[in-house]
Order: sequence, then structure tokens, then C-alpha cells
Amino acid sequence: MKHQHILEELRGKGVRLTPQRLLILNTVAQGEGHLGVDEVFRQAKESYPYMDIATVYRTLHLFKKMGVVTEVAIGDRLHFEITDPDGRHHHMVCRECGGAYNLAPDYLVEFRETLMREFAFEPDLDNFTVTGICSVCQSKDKAKV
Repeated sequence: MKHQHILEELRGKGVRLTPQRLLILNTVAQGEGHLGVDEVFRQAKESYPYMDIATVYRTLHLFKKMGVVTEVAIGDRLHFEITDPDGRHHHMVCRECGGAYNLAPDYLVEFRETLMREFAFEPDLDNFTVTGICSVCQSKDKAKV
């Protein structure tokens, strides 16, 4: 498994690694981009027909709590990806097409400093998502006019 470090981290935190949890972790780790809960469930169920969606939800929330997956709200659904310990990033989500794009944490440094300086407020920016309209959808909107 290419995510051996995650398994070691979970074991070190005392998390029991059941076959279902391993399958869910592997599904998210091998997924392309941000996987919705339904997609994780569907893929995991292909390998283990007795998988139920409640197990997927509980496991993903456990993994989020342990810091090994990142949760992103895209539209009205939650999506997950493996947390990259070397390159934490945030997200920009298009409200038109639902596309999710990575946003480097460097862009939020000034924002954090402003909040701390002007409001004495320490923001939690570990999971920060900005919604808006991507350039592709903006171009489509301009073409309609």
C-alpha cells in the first residue's frame, strides 16, 4: 500500500484497522481527486458486498477526526481525499459545475494575520473552502449574453 504511513499513524493512535476500514482507506487513497461518500461506498461494495453505507460514513468521519482524510463540501455533498502531510491545501469549489480545485495555504497567510491583528481571532483554516464560479463557467456565462 502506498499509504503505509497512514496505517502506521492510525495504529499509533490506537485505531483498530478492520478489513472494512482498510478497504475504505484504500478506496479513498486510490481515488482520483475528491470522492463522494456514495462513490466510496460503491467502490468498496464491489470488493466487499456486505459493506453498508453507515460503515462508510462512520469510518470516513473517524479518519477525518484522526487527520488522515480531508472533508470537502461540494454542493450539498461531502467529498473526501487523503490528507497530504507535506502539502496541505484548501479548496475552491465552483457552484455552477461543482468542480473542486486546490488552493495552496500560502494564499491564506495574510487572511489569517488580518483576522488575528484586527479581531484578535485565531481562525481554524485546516479545512477551508471558498465557493465561487470557475473560469470555465464564467466563460460559458459570458457566451450566453
